[in-house]
Amino acid sequence: MKERLVAIYHGFGLPRLIIAGFLLLLLIIAAGTELSVPGLLSDALVRIGQNGIYVLAMVPSIQAGVGLNFGLPVGVICGIVGVLVAMEFTLLGFKGFLVAILLAVPLAIGAGYLYSLLINRVAGQEMMVGTYVGFSVVAGMCIFWLMAPFKNPALIWPVGGQGLRVTLTLADTFAGVLNNFLAFEIFGLKVPTGLLLFYGLIAFIVWLFFRTKAGVAMEVVGRNPRFAAASGLSLNKYRTLGIIMSTVLAAIGYTVYAQSFGFVQLYNGPLMTAFPAVAGVLIGGASTREAKVRHAILGVVLFQTLLTVAMPVTNQLIEGNISEIARVVVSNGMILYALTRATGGEQA
Repeated sequence: MKERLVAIYHGFGLPRLIIAGFLLLLLIIAAGTELSVPGLLSDALVRIGQNGIYVLAMVPSIQAGVGLNFGLPVGVICGIVGVLVAMEFTLLGFKGFLVAILLAVPLAIGAGYLYSLLINRVAGQEMMVGTYVGFSVVAGMCIFWLMAPFKNPALIWPVGGQGLRVTLTLADTFAGVLNNFLAFEIFGLKVPTGLLLFYGLIAFIVWLFFRTKAGVAMEVVGRNPRFAAASGLSLNKYRTLGIIMSTVLAAIGYTVYAQSFGFVQLYNGPLMTAFPAVAGVLIGGASTREAKVRHAILGVVLFQTLLTVAMPVTNQLIEGNISEIARVVVSNGMILYALTRATGGEQA
């Protein structure tokens, strides 16, 4: 029994045990206040499905040896374009959602390939370069949003008739199509069944990929590049594949995020999307050299539940709203913790 507990402790990791214990404490405090615990958990489930694919997008890039993909906004921009085209033609419900994904994925494949050409030239500095690439793409697209040839009055500025608005609503197109699909309520807990099923499907596909020959080869390239090269594996080929997969997942993730959130935020909206995703996968037990699907799932559950529960409880106990401050502290604190560890492969 003792050995089993020790194995569970080492497998789960001390940081995750601390976070889980802290979450339990917050839920107990919430139950003693005016807050609704089922309501908090309902919001947490939505945020888990809403942000889960973003965190999954980190797995292929880490496994390919590229490290944490701070260039996630490259894929997010592709997702935004897909959503905007669906909104331009007022495509409703699942039709609009699927068209947005079908348009975003080819764009993400092309953008991911171009992004990989740069990343493969800066081996060893991928995370720093990726951060600047993400920021640069977001800044460059601010010019495109002002000149984009969209004509739908719901998208463009009413004065001048050109340029996209800062925030667009999906209420009249496909907001909540996944959240409301097969949704049900039990003991006050609302379960967004469609959203969680779609997230589970994407997670299963990624898990399945890493059981294939290409997935195993990608993992070998990331773990031991010298051995992979000696075995005849092309490092750049699998690094490129990992980056493209990460970019495609980011594009799909944004489409899921937008339909759940109900709005599309342009201009500087996508700027910081990589940081919560990076924090999520690191909280789940991943390192800068190794990440599994289970790390992404556990990380998004802990991180998003922590944010969802901690902020209302904190606001109840402390006068004033410090939710944004706490979110930034938690996100960047976890990133700093992971990047300053002595070895990338040790247990978090």
